[in-house]
Amino acid sequence: MVVLAAALWAVQAVSLQLECVDAARAAARAAARGEPLDQVITRARTATRPGAQVAVTRDTGTTKVQITVEVRPPWAQSLPAVQISATAIADTEPGYPP
Repeated sequence: MVVLAAALWAVQAVSLQLECVDAARAAARAAARGEPLDQVITRARTATRPGAQVAVTRDTGTTKVQITVEVRPPWAQSLPAVQISATAIADTEPGYPP
């Protein structure tokens, strides 16, 4: 039973990894287009988990978004958290900064 629970939690962690990758890509594209960073961060958190840490760096050449989430199995809250993260980089659109 414990092995089954651990396997199901591992599948859930992989699913969260994919959510982070998708959210980081979308946020990097939005930030590279010049959207306000506070809106980009809010959307990225909404697409993943409320406690997600989102870091955005943008300059004239590239835009980088990193999303990090710490998760624990729901059946073992005393275990240390597993850190899941994803990073996406996009070319900043011409004309930034405005």
